[in-house]
Amino acid sequence: QVQLVESGGGLVQPGGSLRLSCAASGFTLADYAIGWFRQPPGKEREGVSCISVGADTTAYTDSVKGRFTISRDNAKDTVYLQMNSLKPEDTAVYYCATVYCSPNRQLPMGLWGKGTLVTVSS
Repeated sequence: QVQLVESGGGLVQPGGSLRLSCAASGFTLADYAIGWFRQPPGKEREGVSCISVGADTTAYTDSVKGRFTISRDNAKDTVYLQMNSLKPEDTAVYYCATVYCSPNRQLPMGLWGKGTLVTVSS
């Protein structure tokens, strides 16, 4: 079965860190650009970051620049989102997806994971 699986979410205090992982099942993740999206409670889903196949292009939404870092390990067929200096407003369900990734935007290309919940609270 072709699917994306996110992991690494949880409860963290403000200022803390988490690392999310996105793994593939049924296909090779290394062949695709991957994006991270999030949906805060009661709000619309927004793009957070994306990374190209060769990792030569990455992009971030302004609110996470300098705090989040996207990376990929193609040998492990996994994409990561390192989240530092977390704020309560980062609380959301985080999803990974196959995307078109450019420095200015990312466009979902159809395959989504089911999400992992990140809660930033004291």
